[in-house]
Amino acid sequence: MEVLGTRCGSGIIPLVVLVLSPDTQEETVSWLLRRIREKQQDGGAELLVDQLSSEDVDEEKENSNIFLVAASRQRLLSGAEDLGLFKEFNDGSMRGYTCVNSHNFKEFHGDGDGFLSMAECQYIIKHELETLRAKDETHVPGYTQAKLYPGKSIIRRLQSKRILTQMFPLHDKEELKRLSFKWYKKVKTSLQPLDDIRHYYGEGLALYFGFLEYFTMALVPLAFIGMLCCQFDWKNYDKYVFFAVFNLIWCTVILELWKRCSASLAYHWGTLSRKKVFEEPRPGFHGILGFNPVTGREEPLYPSAKRQLRIYLVSLPFVLLCLYLSLYVMMIYFEMEGWTLMLHDREPTFWTTILLFIPGIIYAVVIEVMNLIYRYAAEFLTEWENHRLESSYQNHLVLKVLVFNFLNCFASLFYIAFILQDLVLLRQNLATLLITSQIINQFIEAFLPYWLQRGRNKTMMNELPLNAQVRLETNMNTYLGTFDDYLELFLLFGYVSLFSSVYPLAAVFVVLNNITEIYSDAFKMCNVFKRPFSDPAANIGIWQLAFEAMSVIAIVTNCTLISMSPHVRAYFPDSQMHLMLWTVAIEHGLLAFKFILAFLVPDVPKHIQIKLARLDFESMEALKKKRRSNFLCVSKQQQNPREVHRRVVHHFVYASLQKALTEFVVMYMLVCVV
Repeated sequence: MEVLGTRCGSGIIPLVVLVLSPDTQEETVSWLLRRIREKQQDGGAELLVDQLSSEDVDEEKENSNIFLVAASRQRLLSGAEDLGLFKEFNDGSMRGYTCVNSHNFKEFHGDGDGFLSMAECQYIIKHELETLRAKDETHVPGYTQAKLYPGKSIIRRLQSKRILTQMFPLHDKEELKRLSFKWYKKVKTSLQPLDDIRHYYGEGLALYFGFLEYFTMALVPLAFIGMLCCQFDWKNYDKYVFFAVFNLIWCTVILELWKRCSASLAYHWGTLSRKKVFEEPRPGFHGILGFNPVTGREEPLYPSAKRQLRIYLVSLPFVLLCLYLSLYVMMIYFEMEGWTLMLHDREPTFWTTILLFIPGIIYAVVIEVMNLIYRYAAEFLTEWENHRLESSYQNHLVLKVLVFNFLNCFASLFYIAFILQDLVLLRQNLATLLITSQIINQFIEAFLPYWLQRGRNKTMMNELPLNAQVRLETNMNTYLGTFDDYLELFLLFGYVSLFSSVYPLAAVFVVLNNITEIYSDAFKMCNVFKRPFSDPAANIGIWQLAFEAMSVIAIVTNCTLISMSPHVRAYFPDSQMHLMLWTVAIEHGLLAFKFILAFLVPDVPKHIQIKLARLDFESMEALKKKRRSNFLCVSKQQQNPREVHRRVVHHFVYASLQKALTEFVVMYMLVCVV
């Protein structure tokens, strides 16, 4: 499969790069290469691997243990079937690929050249390498301390022992140039090339850029109304009640519509109904060797009770301590704010007016620094908790980081809004935090990478030989995933949805920030980072739940802000209790509206539900026919007539029950669609 124009010395097409430690033992290298090349029936990966040529390279300074991995076209196609990759069928539906029905798929021509994208090929090779398991080895040859046991993933053991230092997919220079030009090198008003991004980087990254684009477009009407509101007197906050109401409806509707948009993209890309690959233990997971009843293999086991003790006796108190420190820093900020206000009230001048903004700017910088320090601490703690699966590790890390970032960024705003009840100070504080954080993020994410990569960019644009390209990419930064990118959008969503009713221009600044974010993130992906492996995601995962939680909090905060309006308070001149009761009643009504809307609006569009239901029905029918055929073959071989009669009766009873169940499931799905 021609995915790169340049081949390495032995003629294989390089897709994935393996970098071993420079001091790796020769017997370790020979053993690893042999296991990668072995046939699948012999327990190998049956992949093609060759060492990178060391010509014109100083071996004393450069690492010579760099290997290029590829696969034959047939091996990639069989790997696609094993992974259950969904591709477009001739009838337009998305179906799991099988080698038997390969010519019934729309884009399959000839021997399948071009059928799989480069990102899919690299993902298949990564999966085959990670499922390469030890047979009868007790340790990695040359490293007696690196224990092995039957069924243990060899690649993950090498990674945990730092023998394998890097494993990354190789860039395609020509395709990268085309993507860069369509993505960020020309000024355009059209949308991002999401299909091209998905083709090159995979579904996970394409969904992030799709959500970033969707979020930016959804902010446009909010920003437009915000600019109209700015034409009124800032001190007359009654005129922003309408903006707060619109904000409540907006944050609920856009999240529900994004679910449908995400489902449409995932179906089009073949990940909506793809079965999840069985998760292997993380490379850093450790424990006492035991028997896994699910896989039937020996692997490290770690008591869940011990992990829970670490979480509740160490991690939770540490998080609470960090939250306390965050609140303590917030109170120091308010003391600084009070001091500057006192100076300004005593002798108002131009400089004291400027001085009023200094505490907020310092506090915004301190918030960013604290978020960064806490992030490293949260990663250390989550690693120490020793989670077995990567998904569990990510969920616990996201929870820790979200709780701290939410309190650290928004605690001062809640204090000003509901304790001090100073809407002027709230607007000033919100503007200072939002603008300062955006300037810091733009410097770190846009200007700094561009400045650091100027020399490398010129090199990357030139035609480099394969050896130079591989060594250049080896020294590039590793992309750590979309965690930080989603976290930034989460905080921006909070600034817009929670308190923007008192500062409508917040949506305008977020739109401008997101536009530059699209271009800066695209630039970094194409020039700064190694190419990441494809992540076959069907949605944005736990971040959808995080945004939903933020929208619920936004309903509470905006209802409370509306109740603080003098115009609203005028309706309850004698009883603040009645005002509070009405506020709580309206808030609960809006929450009920939000959940009813979430229930009534299907997460998956109707036409996609019908296609998925039809696919499930056809799969059930095909399984029934296969079982019936196998039963008849076995029945003919039976010699005992009574046994044959018993099996026939049992078969037809089972088939009747299965048919009734199938009809019930199909009918239920059709009723849900209607």
